[in-house]
Amino acid sequence: MCGIVGQLNLKNAIERSAFIAMRDTLTHRGPDDAGANFFENDSIALGHRRLSFLDLSEAGRQPISNEDETIWITFNGEIYNYIELRNELLKLNYRFKTETDTEVIIHGYEEWGTEIISRLKGMFAFGLLDLKKNQLLLARDTFGIKPLYYYQHNEQFIFASELKAILKCSDVKREIDFTSFADYFIYRYVPSPKSIWKNISKLPPAHFLIFDYKTNTTQLTEYRQLKFGSEKINEQDLISEVGKMLEQSVSIHARSDVPIGSFLSGGYDSSAIVYYLTKLGYKPETFSIGFKDWQNSEHQFAQLVADHLNVPHNVTLATDETLELLDIMPDVYDEPIADISILPTWLVSRSAVQKVKAVMSGEGADELFGGYTWHKEFYKKNAELPFWKKWSNKLSGEKGFDTVAFYSNAMAMGKFDGNELKQMLHPDFHSSIPEDSNWFYRKNFNSNLSPVKSLQKLDIKCFMGELVLTKIDRATMANSLEARVPFLDYKLFEKILEVNEDVYFKPDTTKFVLYENISEHLPTAILERKKQGFVGPDKFYMNIERYKNILGNADLVRDGIVRAEYYERLLNNKDHWRLWKLAVMEKWYKRWAT
Repeated sequence: MCGIVGQLNLKNAIERSAFIAMRDTLTHRGPDDAGANFFENDSIALGHRRLSFLDLSEAGRQPISNEDETIWITFNGEIYNYIELRNELLKLNYRFKTETDTEVIIHGYEEWGTEIISRLKGMFAFGLLDLKKNQLLLARDTFGIKPLYYYQHNEQFIFASELKAILKCSDVKREIDFTSFADYFIYRYVPSPKSIWKNISKLPPAHFLIFDYKTNTTQLTEYRQLKFGSEKINEQDLISEVGKMLEQSVSIHARSDVPIGSFLSGGYDSSAIVYYLTKLGYKPETFSIGFKDWQNSEHQFAQLVADHLNVPHNVTLATDETLELLDIMPDVYDEPIADISILPTWLVSRSAVQKVKAVMSGEGADELFGGYTWHKEFYKKNAELPFWKKWSNKLSGEKGFDTVAFYSNAMAMGKFDGNELKQMLHPDFHSSIPEDSNWFYRKNFNSNLSPVKSLQKLDIKCFMGELVLTKIDRATMANSLEARVPFLDYKLFEKILEVNEDVYFKPDTTKFVLYENISEHLPTAILERKKQGFVGPDKFYMNIERYKNILGNADLVRDGIVRAEYYERLLNNKDHWRLWKLAVMEKWYKRWAT
């Protein structure tokens, strides 16, 4: 895994030392090596920080080019079908000078143009410079596992893995987009394509962008949309096929010239990954996080799995003082994100990197198999609707009740709507409050899908794509650790999503298809364990005294953005989830905006 950066200045030459400084803000993403190349009289630059897994020699240094040096790439990620693509290209008489997956993208682009992007299986973000066409191509993987930001203003275009690299450029003004500021409190993140800053955007998942630097124009294209269907197939056939696909995915995710470990929580998802690794002959180091004096601490369940599968296990215990790590989160995440597991994820990543350079992780399984608690609740609500109401609402394109409102409540963890934001923000900022506080959910809602599938799509595009994957990427890469997510194989998602939901979703069996594949291979205590998110005890987030210390002299109040009386009301009411969001924003604001 790596850090990438590029700059195109259509008016003035790029100062090389300044560009290198931008690149090296990403050293944590790639401590093993670095490279930079300059083009067109220093009006274009590509930079790279390398975390090495394949072809550890200097031949794998980036940016790299084709033979005549007309196409260059800086790449972040892993392409898991690169061997298959490489063999296909070798038959077409392409020559390779490295053993990396990166070079496959260059020759694939030469052969198939932008179609190469939809052929890639893996996690990726890259910038490809075509000097013949005078174009820069940016691309991001299907689910948004790897990040990519870009800045476009006047005659300047910059892209990077993280915001901090773009902000290092002295030409970039730090102007908060207060519509994004408001969105953060609604969603717990800033949704794509927006970022917290004006003139800086996120490239959305499953998109590529072409920037023509001669005409100073951009074109954004969505290259893949997941297909949803209602095919009725035999349950056992689906269980068998999904089991084979999962094993194959774990196998190709294990491709590396260095050892791969695994996070292990004791839940179905990470336990399944470790089981498949052992079945394939690996004995991975495993890592979990626990909390002292908490009976539901997941490390004890993880230990059961590790003992059962006979793999080494490493435990890190968090304490009440762990909340102090909130001080460093703005440097880890760049823009505010209020997922409550940002701290434990960073802690377990810090532990894992002491022994391995990469870990597997279970993100995507709940989205794939309909494993969240809100899936069961929503399914039940729809099942209880009378037939005539379902029928009449189907004609009108509705689902019997407001699905978006239901989903918004499930996601909120401290609800902010327009009215709440008006109470929080100074009137000068009320114009930044969206008319529809659920606009991003509504954008990704498809009323034509079945109940569970409609939530799965929202999860994939919103919860997972914007919150969960951002959390895992930044927490691991801040520690120079790569996270690989074998459930996020788009072919596997297509296999499940094209099937009628009644085949794979059983309201009485959590993640039915996955359960059927692991039920004979894991301890009974794990199989019967109640679902639990990657969280700590409630008291970990309910320490009102800490919130008083964080918010007592808040810069957001001092600068006339948030009303002091609103802070006081939340503190008096011990409204800890809203206080958590405010504390995260206050820490970010102090670090980046003052």
